[in-house]
Amino acid sequence: MSNVSEPPGDYPRRVLLAVTGLSPQIVTETLYALTVGAEGTPFVPTEIHLITTRSGAEKARLALLSDDPGWFHQLCHDYELPPIRFAADTVHVLRDGDGGALEDIRSPDDNRHAADGITELVRAFTADPDCALHVSIAGGRKTMGFFLGYALSLYGRPQDRLSHVLVSEPFESSGGFYYPTPFSRVLELPGGRLVDTAKALITLAELPFVSLRHGLPEALLTGHASYNQTVEAARQALAPPELKLDLASRRVRAAGKVFAVPRAELALLSVFARRVLHGEEPLQAPPKEAPSSEWKQRYLVELRWIDGLVGERDDTQRALKNGMDGGYFSTHLSKLRRLLQRELAAAAAPYLISDGGSRPRRYRLDLPQSAISYVAVDAVAPHGQPLPTVPEHLPPLQETHR
Repeated sequence: MSNVSEPPGDYPRRVLLAVTGLSPQIVTETLYALTVGAEGTPFVPTEIHLITTRSGAEKARLALLSDDPGWFHQLCHDYELPPIRFAADTVHVLRDGDGGALEDIRSPDDNRHAADGITELVRAFTADPDCALHVSIAGGRKTMGFFLGYALSLYGRPQDRLSHVLVSEPFESSGGFYYPTPFSRVLELPGGRLVDTAKALITLAELPFVSLRHGLPEALLTGHASYNQTVEAARQALAPPELKLDLASRRVRAAGKVFAVPRAELALLSVFARRVLHGEEPLQAPPKEAPSSEWKQRYLVELRWIDGLVGERDDTQRALKNGMDGGYFSTHLSKLRRLLQRELAAAAAPYLISDGGSRPRRYRLDLPQSAISYVAVDAVAPHGQPLPTVPEHLPPLQETHR
């Protein structure tokens, strides 16, 4: 696995990803700027991938990958570039809802499917730790460039880059210009003007971007998700923290995501959530070798609400027969932490039980009272009806000896 501190050009897999429409020269212009015209360390791709429409793919095949004129092959030959994988199978044609190739992007449905296709490609490339991704948004429709740049903001890592290529006049407006040649080549422009392609100047404008990757749940980083789902997850990660607990359904809503929590961990989370709502002080953990009846009592109160006031299970009763000890507390605290981190990734931070960071350890949930509520949490709809408030004093628990 590569080290993220390495320059992008040192990664074993180096991908140039670009969007194009009917101007396939964006590929050769960007490739020239990254390699031959690079001001610093060159970025020589090991592979090139293109995102385009059906007609854009055909034009790229004829202009770049054919035997004649084959401008991609000609560029590599002229400047003696190492082998770069660029072929028909690395040209990705955007698809509509029926799986057919998009001819253009005009309708809201076209935009949605294009966004999803672009997002999935970026997610897949950035899932490879040995890959450095260079994204060019110089070609294609503006919406395609926007989606590609935004997808990199959602998934991009330190080794990834975003750029736009700039070509000097009058070559920018010429459909016959593909890159500055190392020798004199005469090109006739519309109107009959003749220019020398060896005198063209190409500049790569690198565009800084803010990476939101740290706020995405692990499921979105490793699986398939639509553009809208990914954007919403990033929004929720940046929103003020909000924790909703539904003890009856054993679900919580945190960072905008609804997920199930096992009863033992939910009860522990509820202990600390309840203390925030009541304005109570942080708690010390139960002693390791001396079970605490006080901790047992506050924990079983929450379990009774989770189990529907029918009493705790036999296995819990046996485990806490003499009180809750530090081992039981630490085990379920660790499980709760892992669950929240798995579901929420970096967005989990505000919802983790804090130990205060210094000794003596005092545990608390660092959320404001306004961020916590006990409501019915639906798996689809986020809004529900409040649950009954837990009374300040519950009747004593009746223990059963077996």
